[in-house]
Amino acid sequence: MVLYPQSPRYVSPERAAELARRLPPFVTPVLLFVNEAPQAVRAACERVPNALLQFHGDESPQQCAEAAAGRPWMRAARIPADASVPFDLLEFAAQYSQATALLLDAHVQGYGGAGRTFPWSRLPPNASCHAVLSGGLTPANVGDGILQVRPRFATLAVDVSSGVESSKGIKDAGLIHQFVAAVRAADVLLARSRNALLSAT
Repeated sequence: MVLYPQSPRYVSPERAAELARRLPPFVTPVLLFVNEAPQAVRAACERVPNALLQFHGDESPQQCAEAAAGRPWMRAARIPADASVPFDLLEFAAQYSQATALLLDAHVQGYGGAGRTFPWSRLPPNASCHAVLSGGLTPANVGDGILQVRPRFATLAVDVSSGVESSKGIKDAGLIHQFVAAVRAADVLLARSRNALLSAT
């Protein structure tokens, strides 16, 4: 749930709380903030007490920890598409070591990935952190993303927004089902690959 007023997908803290009450058991709501004041983050968390927080702006590690006040949080890593622009994900992960996971997104003007992918080859071959792959994922490419990125991290989740929309901010149930099916198919391929490696050793 995007609590960033400049986003076309913005919801107020009151609306976020209403939506969170409709979620089934064992589904964790995520509240996304961009350079929000710590007191505003904590006020939103009082309305959605079981939320995971996502910081997607320019927040420092100290600012994330202060705003989260002991709650689990993720930090967006905005990865440049241009290989000539330096970005060291391992150094970034070390700086944000208190984060539950890093959300890997494309660096674009403003905040958010704008529905664009970034070159997955820019990711390090081996990172011990937990990661969430984001940025331009669709039913057509999420499987490839999982197969290429999952082996590089301790665990991997995927994040989708515009890739399953019929228009900006309007989700399409058919695209969501296709996306989930593609994720499950990639998981099956990864499991088969791991089993093949185990049987070969």
